[in-house]
Amino acid sequence: MKLKTVSLITFLLLNHFIWSQKITIDSIITNNGYILIQPISHASFILTVNNKTILIDPSGKEKIYTNLKSPAIILITDVHGDHLNLKTLNSIDTSNTIFIVPEAVANKLPEKYNSQLTILKNNQGVHRLNMFIKAIPMYNLPENTNSKHPKGRGNGYLLTIDNKRIYISGDTEDILEMRMLQNIDIAFICMNLPYTMNINQAANAVLEFQPKIVYPFHYRGKNEYSDVAKFKKLVNAKNKNIEIRIRNWYPN
Repeated sequence: MKLKTVSLITFLLLNHFIWSQKITIDSIITNNGYILIQPISHASFILTVNNKTILIDPSGKEKIYTNLKSPAIILITDVHGDHLNLKTLNSIDTSNTIFIVPEAVANKLPEKYNSQLTILKNNQGVHRLNMFIKAIPMYNLPENTNSKHPKGRGNGYLLTIDNKRIYISGDTEDILEMRMLQNIDIAFICMNLPYTMNINQAANAVLEFQPKIVYPFHYRGKNEYSDVAKFKKLVNAKNKNIEIRIRNWYPN
């Protein structure tokens, strides 16, 4: 897989997105173009696919999204405020946006978005804008009625873009559905306690389904930040071929 870092100036020309922090943006070459990967904050990030913007879980300060062109797609994983933030959504030009969301999220969105919604249940998929988007289960273990993330409420996502397969974990633990994934090029893996996984669970799952590149994200919890550097060591001690890309998901 060809992967390189592109300059902020190049990205701004492509995406017209003003960002006040120094950031690293990665570029993945596909069969028909490129995918740019830009962390924003916690669970929020942008994929740019041949000049089309895919915004995942937009949340955080509204000023972050200043001058973001209307996203082609917004993916939302769950109902919690670090994934679904109506104040943030209202600050974004969504006039040309397709929303792909679980039903629990759709039920919390204002009526003005109804005509733009595509609702996916776990394991359902849809073709949009020359890509295939499949909803993957995300949930806590053990499964019980007090779970912060019960099975079926939220969605992780598996995106097939040209010849690349991108997995977005959502808020989950090291569930069977994650471990059974195959041929994943890029994986965004959460690891914050007490809400999702610890670094040992995350490393163990990654070693089982063996994505080519892993971005640890969503790694701040009640006890501040998960040790993503140690997560990288845990994975690479057993498989040096898995590339762990540590990026700054908490710039402010």
